Amino acid sequence: MPFFSVKIPPSYEGSTRLDKYIASLPNGMNRSKLKSGVCLILVNGKKQKLSCKVKRGDQIDIEWEDNVPDNIEPEDIPLNIVYEDDNVCVVNKKQGMVTHPAAGNWSGTLVNALLFHWGREKIEQCKDSSEAEILKRRRPGIVHRLDKDTSGIIITAKNRDAEEWLGNEFRNHKRMVKEYIAICFGRPQHQHGVVQTQIVRDMKNRRRFKAVIDTDEGKYAETAYKCIACYGEYSLMRLRLATGRTHQIRVHMKYLNCPILGDEIYTARKDVLFPNATLMLHAHRLSIRLPGQTKCTTFTAGTPKRFLEVLNVLHQKYPKTILSKDR
Repeated sequence: MPFFSVKIPPSYEGSTRLDKYIASLPNGMNRSKLKSGVCLILVNGKKQKLSCKVKRGDQIDIEWEDNVPDNIEPEDIPLNIVYEDDNVCVVNKKQGMVTHPAAGNWSGTLVNALLFHWGREKIEQCKDSSEAEILKRRRPGIVHRLDKDTSGIIITAKNRDAEEWLGNEFRNHKRMVKEYIAICFGRPQHQHGVVQTQIVRDMKNRRRFKAVIDTDEGKYAETAYKCIACYGEYSLMRLRLATGRTHQIRVHMKYLNCPILGDEIYTARKDVLFPNATLMLHAHRLSIRLPGQTKCTTFTAGTPKRFLEVLNVLHQKYPKTILSKDR
């Protein structure tokens, strides 16, 4: 994926928008290309938008994707529909499916499948529009995401009113429940607890984030966990999110020294017992108020086959252990 880096010289006077500065450089990119293809913008190591102001001495790093498609096309991809009405569609997303088109994944996404399922036309991409409008056109009906290798419940909106309603529900996490299950390598110190940290991007690896405390940097993240059972050094965990940050559960399990089995980003080595394991993280349950309703409706996705296969091996190899609440 192309990457562009530049440091603004000490002689530069004043401040200007980042996109204008890059477009003014002899080897820079025009603003249209920046809007349509940019994946990541870092200024002095911190994530920023094209509209941010830059000044002398600033280090700018930009990652972008060439060959952005002109349209998001409907695709006949089978979906496991859990619930659907005139306003929403709830899907049990399979592992390996990207939620919406983005750099490196312009087809085969949940959005492509939903457009076909709903009988919608292709969506033209306006590359000269604002950054917000460009992103909005890539994500019709998407109000929250699951990582590509996370399976489970995801709710989507079928119209603008439903999208606004669900967006408000996700912004107020106190009114909803998002529950996951995970198989981790390692045992937590306590049977249950709450992880509260800031989450920041790892500057040594742009694909990763890390949990930090005693700082105002990054974004606040909160995850409640309960260890259901241990098998040797493996743990079956139930997790609830109070916030919805990128890679939040994966980062917090790493923070507890219990990285999720099969997580190639946050584990440094292959697991000896399960060297071919894929990410053992599944969005098991979502309780949320549907448009126009006053009470929450609960949707569940059963335990995936990959979990059952791993647990079957663990049951045969290790005795089941329940951690003491005082541990």
